Amino acid sequence: MLIQVHFDGTPTSDTIETYAIEQVEKHLAHVADRLTRVEVHLKDENSHKSGAQDKSCTMEARPKGRQPIAVDHKCDNFQQVISETAGKLERALKRAFERAQ
Repeated sequence: MLIQVHFDGTPTSDTIETYAIEQVEKHLAHVADRLTRVEVHLKDENSHKSGAQDKSCTMEARPKGRQPIAVDHKCDNFQQVISETAGKLERALKRAFERAQ
């Protein structure tokens, strides 16, 4: 499973990128062999000032032989939004794989 992290209009951060990869691996380790790629898109909605729920994260998983599955979430900081979005993606993939059986 390839994990790609994109900073959409947000300054890049090795710390945040590493955290995103760790969270994706943690939440999706049990289905990693069924995925080709996971893309993580991080954005600070109003980077010029701070504010509530101004950090957004979209994660798109590409299961082998299936349509991509995407989820998103907004929070106050990148660590929390990444963790919450990874959890959402884990649940969405679980539902999709259960329906396919």
